[in-house]
Amino acid sequence: MSLDTLPPLRESLAAHGLMANKAFGQHFLLDLNITRKIVRLAELSPGDRVIEVGPGPGGLTRALLEAGARVTAIEKDVRFRPLLQELALAATPDALVLIFGDALEAHESVLIEAEPAHVVSNLPYNVGTPLLIKWLTGPWRPASMTLMFQKEVAERIAARAGDDAYGRLAVIAQATSHAASVMDVPARAFTPPPKVDSAVIRLTPRGDRPSPVRLDALQTLTAAAFGQRRKMLRASLKALGGEPMIEAAGLNPQARAETIDVAGFLRLADVWLDRR
Repeated sequence: MSLDTLPPLRESLAAHGLMANKAFGQHFLLDLNITRKIVRLAELSPGDRVIEVGPGPGGLTRALLEAGARVTAIEKDVRFRPLLQELALAATPDALVLIFGDALEAHESVLIEAEPAHVVSNLPYNVGTPLLIKWLTGPWRPASMTLMFQKEVAERIAARAGDDAYGRLAVIAQATSHAASVMDVPARAFTPPPKVDSAVIRLTPRGDRPSPVRLDALQTLTAAAFGQRRKMLRASLKALGGEPMIEAAGLNPQARAETIDVAGFLRLADVWLDRR
């Protein structure tokens, strides 16, 4: 058996009597034209190491393997073990490593033996944002991320200061990465169709990524500022330094969090650290 001779994904799902599990936020992407486009957007080279979370029946996994990637797939739902094992047998030897467990608890650097790796995933809706924060702020740093989210979440990641969707997630994502929405995917492309459309976000690391200490400060300040986003900064940040700190960062204490760009929040983080 080879990748070319595998049955269509719908047939494989039917043969194993598998359906999406709402508890895991599952919506299957079975159109190989779409999954292949996502892989092209990931800009992978043959032999690149890739972590995929939530492969389900393996639609995106097939496209990754076709592109020559070496994939470590992390799947929480053990029902998909037979399908994914069939895919592993059809692929080049050792091209697909299967891990059955919770990606939120995974130690990626151990799984990939400290090799550089990209993350390419159609993320389960219920854990997409926590996983992104983990990869943006944790000790393990992906070489790049090409991730599908609900469109609303994708807009929050790529939003700019002043946009309705701009918030803490955008600041953390853009302080650590270059983030852009690169593809919209309608709900009808999924089985079963979710109630909302989706979008693919491409994130590549910034060369001027904040240090861990600076990033921790940024998380503290954005949590306070956007936790009370209707209030002026002088009120939402009062407990952290208030007007003197805000003015020292070159910002208007009467401004609201959604008007402050990433550079402004980084200046706030620097002033806050200097004054601790």
